[in-house]
Amino acid sequence: MRALVLVLLIAARARAVELHIQFGALERMLAEQVFTQEGRRYLRGDKSNLCNFAYLESPKIESDGGRLRIRAKFTGRSSVNVLGQCVGLGDAFRVIVTARPQYKDGRLRLREVVSESDDRTGFYIRRVCAGLSASLERDFAYPLEDEAKRLLEEGGKRELRGFKVPDVRVSSDSLVLTVDFELRVK
Repeated sequence: MRALVLVLLIAARARAVELHIQFGALERMLAEQVFTQEGRRYLRGDKSNLCNFAYLESPKIESDGGRLRIRAKFTGRSSVNVLGQCVGLGDAFRVIVTARPQYKDGRLRLREVVSESDDRTGFYIRRVCAGLSASLERDFAYPLEDEAKRLLEEGGKRELRGFKVPDVRVSSDSLVLTVDFELRVK
C-alpha cells in the first residue's frame, strides 16, 4: 500500500506545494551546511590565524514581521602580530541579522540584510555589522534546486524537471517555500 501511494505521488505533477521548514530544522541545516568548522562560520581567516579572523557561531533563527531574524555570536580580530602579541581591534558580541529570504537562480538568498549588535555599539562593531550585512547579501546562496534534485533523484530512477519557487515567506515558526516541479519516474 505504501509503495502504491508513493508511486501515485511521484507520478503526479506537483503543483504549488508548500514546504514548511521549521526554524529548528533550519538551524540544523545551517549547522551542517554553513557552520561547519567546529560550529563556526569563518567570515575571514581560520582558527590557525590568531590575530586576523572573524566568525559567527551559535545561530538561532526566529521570525521578525515577515523577515528572518538570526541571532548569533560574532567574534573577530583585525590586528597584527607584534612580538607574539596581537595589536589592533577585536571584540566579541551578539549580533542580530534580519533579512528577507528570496529564491533566485536556483538558490535561496538573503536580501535587505540588516546587521546590528544586540546591545553594544562602537566603531569596530558598526564596521563589522556593515560588512556582515553586505557580505551576507552578496555571498549567501543555499543551492536549493541542486539539493532538491539530489534528494528527489536519489537512486537514479526519477528525474526532476521544471523546479520553481514562486513564493518564499516567513511565518511565525518556519520558512515557507511554495515549490512547483515535475518528477518523472523512469
